[in-house]
Amino acid sequence: MRILVLVFVVLLVGIAGLGFYQGWFRLSADGTDQTPSATFTLDKDKLHEDGEMVRDTVQGMGGEVQETTGDSTDEIKQ
Repeated sequence: MRILVLVFVVLLVGIAGLGFYQGWFRLSADGTDQTPSATFTLDKDKLHEDGEMVRDTVQGMGGEVQETTGDSTDEIKQ
């Protein structure tokens, strides 16, 4: 059970780190008054844009693999 929790925490920290690095998340602090405040911002447009780029890249890789194998899969089916 400890290993599962550890894997979950490492995965969560990895996703958060990647998100901050890619600009998907922003954290800002403001302490003008006596009460400090923090704001967490999610850039949905950037996240969506990067998701589409990954999808296009993966689909392109699938096309390259299909071109590389050529018609050999058709010969196996017959």
